[in-house]
Amino acid sequence: MSLPLLIGALWVLASAIVALLPMRHQYAPGICLLIAAPVLIVWIGAEHGWVPAAFGLFAFLSMFRRPLIYFAKKALGHPVSPPLERPE
Repeated sequence: MSLPLLIGALWVLASAIVALLPMRHQYAPGICLLIAAPVLIVWIGAEHGWVPAAFGLFAFLSMFRRPLIYFAKKALGHPVSPPLERPE
């Protein structure tokens, strides 16, 4: 297995672990994963072609659809509401 695919698999495991954390603890690691994903997808695309990169992009968009929608709305100037906090 190539290095980009190995790091991609570790990225997926890290994302799954972060998803298990309470919402207030997901922000910092989630933003790090969100920033690292495009770099990793481009690296996979450079090593293996556009098809594996497309699969990685679709997986990334599926996993981070809500934060990406939030940032897109905020960038376009649309009104956004903060995430709802569940009572503990």
